[in-house]
Amino acid sequence: MINNIYCIGRNYAEHAQELGNRVEDDPVVFSKPNSSLITRSIIHLPTFSQDVHYETELVVRISAPAFKIDVDRAEDHYDAIAVGLDLTARDLQSDLKNRRLPWLLAKGFKDSCYVSEFYPKETLLQPIHFALSINGSNVQAGNSEEMVFSIPQIIAFISQYIALEPGDIIFTGTPKGVGKLEVGDQLTLSLEGTNLAELQVE
Repeated sequence: MINNIYCIGRNYAEHAQELGNRVEDDPVVFSKPNSSLITRSIIHLPTFSQDVHYETELVVRISAPAFKIDVDRAEDHYDAIAVGLDLTARDLQSDLKNRRLPWLLAKGFKDSCYVSEFYPKETLLQPIHFALSINGSNVQAGNSEEMVFSIPQIIAFISQYIALEPGDIIFTGTPKGVGKLEVGDQLTLSLEGTNLAELQVE
């Protein structure tokens, strides 16, 4: 059961560069509502945006309460990893950013969040590799070693402000290669070379 959904922005330097953003000294944290979760294998694009982008990410699942914990304790507070999609209405986000307003509407719309099956973290080798292909072509690939802030650093940082609870999940940021989704696209998410999910854009 997924509880709260937290996300980290600008956690891969090359992705920050491709969007013209700077890498911050601390993790950039935002959230998505539970109603943004895609519960089937179909992505319905919103009618208010003409530029919805895919962002493929490793997702961690919190397994124990975490509040004001140190980095060296963070490993004890998550138990599993998945691959997820953080969808962004880029045109709306750009407009909101230009007006110095929050991005929630551009990040939290219905069908803007997908999470694959979770795998126990002990079963995955380090660094963890993940990828997205669209219509048979690889468009994004990354690994946990490329993160600006590691998973323990992310968990510890968020916990200084927010009391994390079991069932909370954290999207850890996306590598370079984000792009626009089109109606009819077929998406394949993979973890360590194994396909985890197939999605259709409508």
